[in-house]
Amino acid sequence: MTLVAQNVVVRPLTEFAELVATQRLYESIWRSNGNTPPVTAELLRAMTKAGSYVAGAFDGADLIGACIGFCSPPDAGTLHSHIAGVAAHARGRNVGYALKLHQRTWALEQGLREVTWTFDPLVRRNAHFNLSKLGADATEYLPDFYGLMHDDINAGGESDRLLVSWRVESPEAVAACAGRPKVVSARGAVALGISDGGLPVRGTCTGSTVLVAVPADIEALRVTNPAAATEWRHAVREVLGGLLASGARVTGFDRSGWYVVDRSSS
Repeated sequence: MTLVAQNVVVRPLTEFAELVATQRLYESIWRSNGNTPPVTAELLRAMTKAGSYVAGAFDGADLIGACIGFCSPPDAGTLHSHIAGVAAHARGRNVGYALKLHQRTWALEQGLREVTWTFDPLVRRNAHFNLSKLGADATEYLPDFYGLMHDDINAGGESDRLLVSWRVESPEAVAACAGRPKVVSARGAVALGISDGGLPVRGTCTGSTVLVAVPADIEALRVTNPAAATEWRHAVREVLGGLLASGARVTGFDRSGWYVVDRSSS
């Protein structure tokens, strides 16, 4: 099973040398620097033997992206996508999108109805990719989900995550996979805004629709101003996490940096 997009071929990984290359790719993306790698080739070998999802994106012979996942108990009909990453030099070529389209096709062929995964809610580009470009739904806020992480991207902060559900046959997913992303407008009461200095400012959570901002570049902020990055972490956890816990629903993400949240069911 292959998928070609922008001269990129996505296919399952089966050879051990490819699995070693996947480990090395992930180490370079997350900059493990001798710490525990995000995944090992030995684990990937076991996953392929067990029938889990392990796929890579190739530009010619070069592995430039990879995505892995494992299945939930049979009754759930769900694939949990654990790690996906694209080499820095290949970003902007829709490699991640090609990987997710391939993963969706694989899930459908296995009779699965849903793909889930987590992402850092502070990373704007990932929020836009997951909620808009793929049409997935944010379903649960998970404080410090992975505990202390030691890679260069996540080190020094708590690992809060948003859990997303991608119902692979939903109208939103079908449209997004046909190149029609889910678009929402940042209109509503500001529950969490941004000050002129780039810090979080709490607003009001009243009204049927509220907006929750995230910083423009949290990864850079962790390096230049760790205290501000921590302030953002706690503010988004309190506001967005609190809204989801009360029964509110994220309806989408405006690319200018806002989660749009519907409170009508809370």
